[in-house]
Amino acid sequence: MKAKMEITELICTIMLVVGCHSTKNNFMNLPVFDKEGHRGCRGLMPENTIPAMLKAIDLGVTTLEMDAVITKDKRVILSHEPFFNHEITTRRYGQLVTVQEERSFNIYKMTYAETQRFDVGLKPHPRFPQQQRVAATKPLLENVIDSAEHYAEEKKHPKLFYNIETKSQPHTDNIYHPVPADFVELLVGVIKKKKIEDRVIIQSFDFRTLQYLHTKYPSIKTAALIEGFDKRTVQQQLDQLGFTPAIYSPEHTLVNEDLIKICHEKQMKVIPWTVNDKPTMDRLKSLGVDGMISDYPDLF
Repeated sequence: MKAKMEITELICTIMLVVGCHSTKNNFMNLPVFDKEGHRGCRGLMPENTIPAMLKAIDLGVTTLEMDAVITKDKRVILSHEPFFNHEITTRRYGQLVTVQEERSFNIYKMTYAETQRFDVGLKPHPRFPQQQRVAATKPLLENVIDSAEHYAEEKKHPKLFYNIETKSQPHTDNIYHPVPADFVELLVGVIKKKKIEDRVIIQSFDFRTLQYLHTKYPSIKTAALIEGFDKRTVQQQLDQLGFTPAIYSPEHTLVNEDLIKICHEKQMKVIPWTVNDKPTMDRLKSLGVDGMISDYPDLF
């Protein structure tokens, strides 16, 4: 009986050690200080395009942040909205997309080939005057990864991380995007094909996609995106999520010493968004954040 108890205790100890080691690795296998280029480098280049990602690499980011949506033929492409935003889109023959019609250009109802008829880099951006005008279309996620990996290797840049946001919400399921399970499976399919599972983070305001990932693909890191108007406590947010993600990613105005202490006690890194001026960057770094997401990675 004593021998059996000793064996049982040994097994439990091994499981505990392995479990703790796994959690630690999940937390530690991230850049020490994560410099993320928001949508590549939206302040300097057209957002969510290959030129923006390559420019961000030139500026020394550790992570390329981007948004993913799904086309009618189930391709994963980069786009912040699941439609063609009037602020950045030019149609064929120089026609501009208007605010009244933008939502009718629903990417989920278009094939990938159809999305390539729209330019998203030539129209001057009203809120980012430094942004360079470059002819560009919304790229496939797999092409973005191929281009970034090749360019980083060519430039002898350290291995990149990829922070990919699932653009979904409950009331537009099957209208502008597939349901969470289908969305995640398509996204993970690309990630596995490109063999970047250990260097990818999936972030979302839609906790349903993170919950599916945590259940089906627990080794893939997740980040909980938190809006500035969310007044719940961190614990209340985690209770809704149902698990502790690798990263807590709040709007930067929410960050203070108490928040960082709470998150670090729970083994979550704190990476706020979107930090676009040097004084705010310096203040947040002095508070102890683990990285930040910026439209202007040149400020890093």
